[in-house]
Amino acid sequence: MTKSTRTPSTGPAGSPRPTEPSDPSGLSEPSEPSAPSATKSGGRRAYHHGDLRRAIVTAALDVISAEGPSALSLRDLARRAGVSHAAPAHHFKDRTGLLTAIAAEGYGLLAATLTDAADLKDAGVHYVRFAREHPAHFQVMFTPELLRGNDLELTTARALAGERLRDAVSAVPPEGRGADARLAGVAAWSLAHGFATLLLSHNLDGPVGDQDPEEVFRLLSGLLFQGSS
Repeated sequence: MTKSTRTPSTGPAGSPRPTEPSDPSGLSEPSEPSAPSATKSGGRRAYHHGDLRRAIVTAALDVISAEGPSALSLRDLARRAGVSHAAPAHHFKDRTGLLTAIAAEGYGLLAATLTDAADLKDAGVHYVRFAREHPAHFQVMFTPELLRGNDLELTTARALAGERLRDAVSAVPPEGRGADARLAGVAAWSLAHGFATLLLSHNLDGPVGDQDPEEVFRLLSGLLFQGSS
């Protein structure tokens, strides 16, 4: 008698696999359903974002914009990114390292912004624009107690931004800026930085009102140096 061969039922394994819910943080890519070993590691969901370092910086900038640098925590950023607590430390070592990286990036962005300025007054306008477009960077860059001051990336970017400002000052004839170009640079920086700081802290809401802050700064800088010898 021939024995009948019975094919095992595929059961639930033969049905389409359910799609995993997307990460609500938006920082990690969905895992590949055909490779379960790639989605789990020791019971923890693996991180699939192409650039974890960038994701951590972006999340940190969001926190700083909303709550300030004091609210920053590597543990919280790891939770936001859906990675282990140790993952951010792999890229930045500690909180100071992360803030230093943000400051270095900010100085690089500032240097690029100043490069496009047509003259010294326009450099001031670009400085104010940078502060408005990158308020979290701006806040961290000028808080030295939060940073690792001897970091090479930071010092290089800071020097480049300073060089761009000095270039703009040097382009002004001596009769328009005075004999001491260095002091002229300090004056220009103080004006732009002070205006930007007051603007971001809403201390100029009344005087500026609905006017374009950049146009207000142009007018202000013209009034300050009017009639100077």
